[in-house]
Amino acid sequence: MATEDIKMEDIKASIAKLEKYILADGKVDRAEAQILLSFAKARAKDNVEMAEFALVLEGALADEVITHEESVRLGAHLKWLMREVKTEESDTGFLGRIFKLKRNRTTAKTEVVAGITTFMTMAYILAVNPNILSTAGIPRGGVFLATTIAAVVGTLLMAFMSNYPFVLAPGMGLNAFLTYGVVLGMGYSWQFALLAVFVEGLLFLALSLTPVREGIFNAIPFSLKKAVAAGIGLFICFIALQTAGVIVNNEATLVALVSFKNVNFHTAGISALLALAGTLLTGFMLVKRVKGAILVGILATWCAGMLCQCTGIYIPDPAAKAFSLYPNFSFEGIAQNFREFGQTVGALFNPASWTHTVKGADGAAAVAGSGWSLVKSLDFFVVMFAFFFVDLFDTLGTLIGVSMKGGFLDKEGKLPRISGALCADSIATSVGAMLGTSTTTTYVESASGVVAGGKTGLTGVVAAAFFALAILFAPVFLAIPAFATAPALIIVGYMMLSSCTDIDFSDAGEAVPAFLAIVAMPFAYSISDGIMFGVISYTAINALSGHFKRIHWIMYVLTALFVAKYALM
Repeated sequence: MATEDIKMEDIKASIAKLEKYILADGKVDRAEAQILLSFAKARAKDNVEMAEFALVLEGALADEVITHEESVRLGAHLKWLMREVKTEESDTGFLGRIFKLKRNRTTAKTEVVAGITTFMTMAYILAVNPNILSTAGIPRGGVFLATTIAAVVGTLLMAFMSNYPFVLAPGMGLNAFLTYGVVLGMGYSWQFALLAVFVEGLLFLALSLTPVREGIFNAIPFSLKKAVAAGIGLFICFIALQTAGVIVNNEATLVALVSFKNVNFHTAGISALLALAGTLLTGFMLVKRVKGAILVGILATWCAGMLCQCTGIYIPDPAAKAFSLYPNFSFEGIAQNFREFGQTVGALFNPASWTHTVKGADGAAAVAGSGWSLVKSLDFFVVMFAFFFVDLFDTLGTLIGVSMKGGFLDKEGKLPRISGALCADSIATSVGAMLGTSTTTTYVESASGVVAGGKTGLTGVVAAAFFALAILFAPVFLAIPAFATAPALIIVGYMMLSSCTDIDFSDAGEAVPAFLAIVAMPFAYSISDGIMFGVISYTAINALSGHFKRIHWIMYVLTALFVAKYALM
């Protein structure tokens, strides 16, 4: 009998009969046990307790007569199974059946609140992503619409393919890598960079259909998983402090705190002050448990900026990248966003736009390559390989961090249904590239929805709906400046840093690699570089210490790949 044909009433009857036989003569009724075993095995992949029950039942079936201790153990498992069946049976509503609300011990109301919470805590990306990618030359309006649509598509894919409360959008760090690493650093056009993102998304999808990505996820030690989440937090915080002008370049020390005497107070100075004030306000609201504190902090900081502009304290100066803070609600402004979206969607498929520009000895820029010649050369594989490494470990790091926050990892540190999550993430990456935005990935801010009680894909569906509605408010999000979104990123960094408290700092073999991973991310301005430091140091330190059993064989492979990558690039 197929498991989908077994009714819950039959399962409950089999449990009752099996309990009766065990109590009566210490024997297992094989017919009833086989029914329960089929039921348990069908759910064992996504449920650790169900897998344990299946093992116990198989052991009982192997014996003609079970001992008293075994009967007590099996009886306890049967009582637990009866509770699980009753919980699953009560999922009778439409949403309950799709997202298995009762089985996950949640309600539709809780999931809706969690979805709204997640959207409110990550809505800043609608303002931040256009700011970052427009620096690479991608039209701001087009980036905004690409960001919202990619978030909707990616989040819905995640909701229905994995049933996790993970929300997707163009990733922080990954957008910075495209802008400052590939376009401004390596000299490639943004269309060529998006082509590389599109292809690496397809490559990731192929890998997600195999055990490769899942194997890498499971092979990374728990201490490094915790360190990755903390390091991403510091990296995001550092980006925020830079974009707000609080931390500035310094020739002697590389970075330094802004000097208000040496900058134009009406542009850079007041922007930095407003960012710091917004951070304090957001922190205060978190202490007072104000719902949506992060989004409220963004809006309050922005409103304070508009008040400063109204009173002449803040003076717009496009040359200093200090733009007007007032939203443009005119029809022309909205129409311009859609015209710019027409310039970004599908732009990666135009070979004429694929260029590689280098600076000569005299500082003048010159085109070193263009069109299909770039794709056929090593250049394309260099860029794609760079995105491949960054995306791979950024995604794994985020899944690790959010899953740990939500308690989704099993006792062995593995994530059930990870294949569906990875496939959704991969497809979203390629879709986002076609629309005109950088790598779309699972967001660390999904943790805010998890904290609010979100446990299923219904959380993502609600968040996706709000992202779709955000298209109507494009003028608002496009007017929000970097200094207003900085408080949100700083607070998100604080939230992510909390995961390092679970690292055992008394064990140097675990703690030193974790520490190196954490500090390398902001210092190297790269999440993948931070993971590289952690992986190589973990393998080297523990191998030299003779702790070979700690090191999964995949860690040796990753170490070799990291060393090869940085030796060749």
